[in-house]
Amino acid sequence: MNRTPVASSSLAAIGYDRDINTLEVEFRNGRCYRFFAVPQHLADSLMAAKSKGSYFNSHIKDRFPVTRVA
Repeated sequence: MNRTPVASSSLAAIGYDRDINTLEVEFRNGRCYRFFAVPQHLADSLMAAKSKGSYFNSHIKDRFPVTRVA
């Protein structure tokens, strides 16, 4: 999945696959996670958020099935 670099103190890049509603988040520490069944409007809102880290923590973290990407 292609990820787009973002301006954030905690997130490095974000990718989204609309065909399978999967969000991929790369953190500044180098870890990357895939979140499943994420609606497109949440992914779009995350990309548009002024504080991407805060939006992620409020609307995505601990709300969707997730796996770490090696």
